[in-house]
Amino acid sequence: MSDMTLSEVTRLQTTLQRLLGCSKLTVNKPSRKGMSVELAVSGEVIGTVHRDDDEGEVSYAIHITVLEEDLPPA
Repeated sequence: MSDMTLSEVTRLQTTLQRLLGCSKLTVNKPSRKGMSVELAVSGEVIGTVHRDDDEGEVSYAIHITVLEEDLPPA
């Protein structure tokens, strides 16, 4: 896993907003080195973004966490 540049974060945020149809989605670079890049909607963190550089081919993986307590009643 490699650190993401500010340019990558901005480009990824723009792409995800377009793909997911959510202008309230943000990709937030961590304040400290070594921490995860966070994915948020309306300021609420919903997951993390990881950058993978495999022999010069870069990809981004998103891990989204939904807590059971946040689900509507059954």
